[in-house]
Amino acid sequence: MQVTIIIVVAVYMLAMLGIGYMASKRIKSSTDFMVAGRRMGPILMAGTLAATEIGGGSSLGVVENASSLGKAQWGLSASWYVLTMGIAFIILTFIAPKLRSSEVKTVPEYFRRKYGAVAGIFTSITMFLPLIGLTAGQFMASSTILSVMLGISPKLALVIVSIVVTAYAVMGGMWSVAITDFVQVGLIVLGMLVAVPFAINFAGGWEQIKQNVPEETWHIWRGIGGPKAIIALIIMYLATFTVGQEAVSRYYSARDGKAAKQGSIIAAIVNGIYAFIPTILGIITLALVNMGKVDSSLILSQGSRYSLPVLATIVMPAIICGLLFSGIISATMSSADSDMLGAGSIFGNDIYKQYIRKDASDREVMRVTQITMVAVGAIGLFVALSATSIIALLMFSFTLRAAGAFFPYVIGHYWKKASSAGAIASLLAGSVVSVIYERKLISGLTFFGWEGQSVIPGLVCAFVVFMLFSLIFPSKRESCELPPLAG
Repeated sequence: MQVTIIIVVAVYMLAMLGIGYMASKRIKSSTDFMVAGRRMGPILMAGTLAATEIGGGSSLGVVENASSLGKAQWGLSASWYVLTMGIAFIILTFIAPKLRSSEVKTVPEYFRRKYGAVAGIFTSITMFLPLIGLTAGQFMASSTILSVMLGISPKLALVIVSIVVTAYAVMGGMWSVAITDFVQVGLIVLGMLVAVPFAINFAGGWEQIKQNVPEETWHIWRGIGGPKAIIALIIMYLATFTVGQEAVSRYYSARDGKAAKQGSIIAAIVNGIYAFIPTILGIITLALVNMGKVDSSLILSQGSRYSLPVLATIVMPAIICGLLFSGIISATMSSADSDMLGAGSIFGNDIYKQYIRKDASDREVMRVTQITMVAVGAIGLFVALSATSIIALLMFSFTLRAAGAFFPYVIGHYWKKASSAGAIASLLAGSVVSVIYERKLISGLTFFGWEGQSVIPGLVCAFVVFMLFSLIFPSKRESCELPPLAG
C-alpha cells in the first residue's frame, strides 16, 4: 500500500511541475505573470481563491478539532473555521468589482498611487515580510504532512516541497498558481468527500456513529466558543483577505468586475460545502475510537493533527488514499505558492521598480519578481530547516498588515475625502494598537473581551483615526479614481 501511495503522490508532484511549464508559455509581460493578464474567468478564479485559503488548518486542523482527540473539543462547530471564510467571501462580493476596477497589481501600488510614497513604502514592507514567514510556515506544514504520510525524513520532505512549489510558481506566475490551485482544491474536496462513505461503512453505518459520540458533539457553536468567536473569525478573515496580496491578487486577475463577483460567490459556496466534510470525518474518527475500531494511541503517536491520514490508511484503498494524501499536501502547497507570488510581486512592482531602478523595463520587473520568488523560497526553506525564531517574528507581522491598511484600502474606493494623512495615521495607529494587544505590552489592558483577536482593537482604532485625520486634512484631489501611472 505504501508503494502505491508514494507513486500516486509522485505523479501528482510531477503533474504540478508540468502545469507550471505549460503556464509559462502564456507569460508575455509582468501583468501576465502577476495577475494572469487580467483574463481569469469566474470558475478558475473561484478555484484559486478557495485553494489559497483552504490550507492545512482547514483540512487536518478541522478534522483534529472535530474529533476532540486533541486539546480542542469542537465537534460539529469545527465547521465554522471554514464557514466563516465563505461568509467573508460573500461580503467581499460587494466590493469585488471595485477592487478589480482599480487596475493595480498589488495592494502597495494602490496605497502609493492613492495616498503617496510614504503609505506605499510602509505597506510594501509590512506586506512583504509576513509573506516570507507564511511561505516558510506552509513549507513546514506541507513537508510534515508529506513526511508522515510517506514515511520519509522531514528534511527530505521539506526540500522536495520547496523545490516543487518554487519551480512551478516561478515558471508560470499567477497562471500556474491559479491552474494548480484549481486542480488542488478539486483534489482536496473530492478526496475528502470520497473518504466519508468509506469511513461510515467501516463504522457500521451512520446510526452507529451517532450512538458512539457525546451529545454535545452535535452542537453547532458551543465548542468553538459561541457567536462571539464566530464573529471574530469573520472579521479576521475579512480584514486579511481584503488586504492580503495572496488573496486579493485573485480579484485583480479577474477579467472584469462581474467575473470577480461571481468568482467570490462560487468560492464561498465551495467553502460552505467543504466546511462540513473534514468536520464529519473528525466526528467519525471519534466514533471509531470510542467503538474500539481504531486505536487512539495509533493516531496520537503521530499527533492528533494526523488523525485523518491514519484513518485513511485503515479504511480506504491505496489508490484513493494516495489521491486523498495528494489533496491534503496540495492544501498547504496551494497556500505556499500564493504567498511566494505575492512576495515577488510586491518586491518587483513596489520596491525594485519604485525605489531601486525606476526606469526598469516591464520584462526586467518580471525577472526581478521571479528572482525574488526563488529567494523567498530559499529563505523559507532555510528558516523551516533551522526552525529559528525568525519565523515567529515574520508571522507576527501578519497581524500588522490587516489592522492599519483595511479601512484606507476599502473606504478609499468609495470616499473622495480619504486622504494621505488619514491613511498614514491609520497604518501607524492600527499597527501600534495591534502590537500592544498582541504582545500584552500594557498590563491589564482590555478591549471588551476581544483581546484574543488583536486585529479587532487595531481595526477600531485605525478606523477612528482614519476618519478623523481625513476630515481634518482632506484629500486635495477629492477623487476615488487613481492617478495614472507615471510614464
